[in-house]
Amino acid sequence: MNSAILPAATPDAPESTRTLSILVENRFGILARIAGLFSARGYNIESLTVAHTENPDFARITMVARCEALLAQQILRQVEKLPDTVEAVDLTDANCVEREMILVRVRAPEGKRTTLLTDAEIFRARVVTATPENYVFEVTGDSDKVEAFLDVVRPYGIDEMIRTGQVALRRGLKGSASRRQASNGQWLVAGRREPPIW
Repeated sequence: MNSAILPAATPDAPESTRTLSILVENRFGILARIAGLFSARGYNIESLTVAHTENPDFARITMVARCEALLAQQILRQVEKLPDTVEAVDLTDANCVEREMILVRVRAPEGKRTTLLTDAEIFRARVVTATPENYVFEVTGDSDKVEAFLDVVRPYGIDEMIRTGQVALRRGLKGSASRRQASNGQWLVAGRREPPIW
């Protein structure tokens, strides 16, 4: 890989959190190769989710990474060159739906339980289990909602938490005159096999 094309991280480069969506053929090793393109340049992946799509032969990777926009585009171009990649796009500024889920165990002493439940209701947080000492809440929403909920419950005391990481999907279908469906149900883009992209 040419380091002149993909420069390493520099302290002066303006960084932002980028949401990247990568559609790949569901094969062993592809996730490691894609993540390696970021780690080799010293960029941290803040969240990473991967699962098969409506077609089990394909998987969608949603990655949140902190890096400058230009470098994200350069890396995505390298990702697109991998033989198992169908599509790699930066959804940060796109019209898309973003969601993540958290499970968080919050201390709930006797005198604060009602207030805690009232605060949680504002965020439509769901109690999935409860003990005399704490509640475990499930919260689903965009990252801003999740962070706002954590800010509210943090004064009560958070004992444990896990986050799924962010997933993102375009609000509309991606259309292209060059895309057509083959007779076997596969999709072709300029002669290349791929599934429908949403």
